[in-house]
Amino acid sequence: MLILVGLGNPGAKYASNRHNIGFMAADVIHTRHRFPAWRKNFQAEVSEGTIDGERVLLMKPQTYMNESGRSVGDAVRFLKLAPSDVVVIHDELDLPPGKLRMKVGGGHGGHNGLRSITSQITDGYRRMRLGIGHPGDKALVHAHVLSDFAKADRDWLVRLLDAIADNAGELVKGADSTFANRVHAITEPKPERKPKPEAAADKPAPGGEPAPEKPPEKNAMAAILKGLLSQKTRR
Repeated sequence: MLILVGLGNPGAKYASNRHNIGFMAADVIHTRHRFPAWRKNFQAEVSEGTIDGERVLLMKPQTYMNESGRSVGDAVRFLKLAPSDVVVIHDELDLPPGKLRMKVGGGHGGHNGLRSITSQITDGYRRMRLGIGHPGDKALVHAHVLSDFAKADRDWLVRLLDAIADNAGELVKGADSTFANRVHAITEPKPERKPKPEAAADKPAPGGEPAPEKPPEKNAMAAILKGLLSQKTRR
């Protein structure tokens, strides 16, 4: 069994925060792979399902970020798993927004969620680091991670979360490099091409018929995130 842990803080107040990108990734994986409803266990919201035939326990610790290790430690000890059977999905200040890197072991880099998990299960777990960018001043970090994603972030965020869910099969097989490369290929911005004059959106299609309407967005999660990121959280 593999444990996929999305890190974040529980409650509507934090739902759209940059610090909660791990929760968001877990939610998209949950929806895309048709996991059963979330339930309470191990001081977390959990759901057990399969991805490409492999058993996976999705977790969203409800202990708040700084105590995430209590939840993860409970699950690892109960299920008798090794740290290498755990993938932690978390926000990463040292990566540009939308970038993903996989890593095994190493320090916590000042991330309190990782610090807590390491204290419980050692540092031998796998990390999925999701870039949220750095505000440029250490004094601004706290406010940056606990502020909401902007509407302008929505496009790259949806692409990233969709790519993670679509390629989760590589993740559960332990093919971290292949997983990261596939996500990168999907999320890397493509050069813009100027449309040909005859391809203009308002030009009728051959035969005098109006041009077909733009197809709907890829999946419901894009619409959900659109609503989530367009709302202003009440403080």
